[in-house]
Amino acid sequence: MKKLILGFAGEMASGKGTCAAYLKEKYHAETFRFSTALFDIARRVHLREDRDTLQKISTFLRKEFGEDTLAKVMFEDAKNATAELIVIDGVRRLEDVKYLRELPEFKLVYLAAPMRTRYERMIVRGEKADDATKTYEEFEADHQRESELEITKLEAFAAEVIDNSGTMPELQSALDAIVKKYAE
Repeated sequence: MKKLILGFAGEMASGKGTCAAYLKEKYHAETFRFSTALFDIARRVHLREDRDTLQKISTFLRKEFGEDTLAKVMFEDAKNATAELIVIDGVRRLEDVKYLRELPEFKLVYLAAPMRTRYERMIVRGEKADDATKTYEEFEADHQRESELEITKLEAFAAEVIDNSGTMPELQSALDAIVKKYAE
């Protein structure tokens, strides 16, 4: 297998983390998340790990240190990774894609799923402090936040688009096909 860096983009709860976990388990991929640094900061300064707090931290970092600050972190992590398959979870902005495309092995994968499906997944996973109690209307409103507005534009820049409205085996089959296409 030749080196492959897959960056996953998609709206909230579209399956980015699920893809990363599958690729880590099956292919021993090394995984990185844009949000890891945000969670680290929130924990270190004892802030609530909810969507609002993480977005405020992200906005501050980008405003103070440049729009591509987190992309630079992912770029360096991926560049220095030793695994043949590397996954970057949570590509959100065009600036991220522009920066990561400097890595010749990088391919953007966009995940799409209906809003209702994504809402139900978010409630079940409970990744952020406020996920389990969020109403559907609040979930819809979250899509209007600054951090979410550019995500759908990324589909046009994706090397691959996965419709993740089906079953887990269908998603895994799509991921296997992508790995085969680009890494073999």
